[in-house]
Amino acid sequence: MKLPKLITMACFGSVLSYGAVAQAADVVIGVPNWPSVLATAHVLKVAMEENLGLEVELQNGTNPVVFEAMDTGAMHVHPEVWLPNQANLNDKFVADKGSVRMNPNGVAGDQAMCVTKGTAERTGISELSDLTDPDMAKKFDTDGDGQGEIWIGASGWASTNVEKIRAKSYGYDATMTLKEMDESLALAEVDNAVAQDKDIVFFCYTPHHMFALHDLVILKEPAYDEAKWNVIQPTDDPEWLEKSDAAVAWNTAQLHIHYASVLETDQPEAAAMLANVKFDTDTISAMTFALVVEEQDPAEFAAKWVAENASTVDSWLQ
Repeated sequence: MKLPKLITMACFGSVLSYGAVAQAADVVIGVPNWPSVLATAHVLKVAMEENLGLEVELQNGTNPVVFEAMDTGAMHVHPEVWLPNQANLNDKFVADKGSVRMNPNGVAGDQAMCVTKGTAERTGISELSDLTDPDMAKKFDTDGDGQGEIWIGASGWASTNVEKIRAKSYGYDATMTLKEMDESLALAEVDNAVAQDKDIVFFCYTPHHMFALHDLVILKEPAYDEAKWNVIQPTDDPEWLEKSDAAVAWNTAQLHIHYASVLETDQPEAAAMLANVKFDTDTISAMTFALVVEEQDPAEFAAKWVAENASTVDSWLQ
């Protein structure tokens, strides 16, 4: 079975390592390590280059790195900030310091834990709390150590830290090994599990192409309750895990473009465009499907998308 192409920054020549971009670039877009942000970054790059005549570069970086760089002007754009995941960074640089602006047009996103339909039918799992049962957990044991395995996200994702909190809060951190790994590798494991009729449980979210590839079942949880969602990130408190608790479902997330406020004086047309950009969940999902499943080159895909969606891009420039 052919595995999906690895979506890492090293795969795309147009994405540079942090600090390697030429100083002559008019706009620098930060690119964290998940597929949809890569697609959005390339589309914004093409739109600014073709319509504003700017030189735009892409740099990889984690969420904190991109925000710090926007604060100093070393980078100018974060194409996809997940809120509330990065609420601490948004509060610091947007609300408190004012060095970063947030585009108001959010894209709705959901986050949860999923199993394949076959897994649900074979194991009988229906709720996330079922994983606290050692007998259920053993059904996801692939290495023979008596504990199941669950992918909770990639290293550097704010959601990965939240999933550690949720695992502790529900109690399945005692029955399941929490796996952190690159998303492309984790999804390759899902592909293999489906092909071999094996049981698997993993972090899932929308917008994402995984729901177009496989028949997935979202594990049930108590509804989101703000009073029961006490999440602290490690950047805010070294005892973040011990002090946090979240034994309820995620609230609906909103994905926003963020950009450095310095652009309003240095590149006002770029700032105005970034303030107006608007996507929707289906569009972002289709973009990631094109890059990951169809293995389209990101730069070529972005050029085609901008050409085919000229009226949409024009609305960003009004």
